[in-house]
Amino acid sequence: MAIIFHCDYCGKKIEAADSAGGKWGKCPACHNKLYVPASEPDEELKLAPVDETDLEREKRLLDETNRLTLDILKERDIPQGATELDEPDETTGPGFEVSQVELKQYIIKYLHLMADSELYEAQKIAALITPYGARAVKILDKMTVSDMHEPELAGVSQLVLSGLIKSLRDEIS
Repeated sequence: MAIIFHCDYCGKKIEAADSAGGKWGKCPACHNKLYVPASEPDEELKLAPVDETDLEREKRLLDETNRLTLDILKERDIPQGATELDEPDETTGPGFEVSQVELKQYIIKYLHLMADSELYEAQKIAALITPYGARAVKILDKMTVSDMHEPELAGVSQLVLSGLIKSLRDEIS
C-alpha cells in the first residue's frame, strides 16, 4: 500500500512507497525537499491522557496573569475631577518616586475625601498611595501620634480621623 500526500510547496498529489515513510525525499514536480509522512493522514493519532495537575497549574497561572493585569490597570488610574494642584503629574505614576511631601498630600486628600463620604474619589487617591506602602505607613504612624493635626483636616473629628487612618494603614499593609 502506498502513502498518499500532497507537496507542501506546489500542492501536487504524491504517492510514495510504504518504505519511504518517515524519510525525506524530493517532489517529482517542483523538486523541493519534503518529508514523507510515516503513516496515512487519515489514521487516528493516539494522544496521551490529560494530566489534571497540568490543567490546575494552567488555570492557576491564568488566574495569576489576570490578577496582575488588573493590578497594573488599577495603578494607571488617575483621579477624575481632581484640581490641577491635587492631580499628580506624569512623573508621579507607578515607576516614578513621589516625594514625602507629595505622598503626605495624597494621604491628607484621601482622609478628607473619606470624611466627606466621597468614596469613589478616595479610592482613586488610595491607588496612588498603595505603591508606596512602607513610606505611607510611616507617615500615617506619625499622624497618629502627633498632637497637631494637619490644618486641612481640622474639620474632621479626632475619632473619625483615627478610624480613617487605621483603615488606610490596614489597607496598605
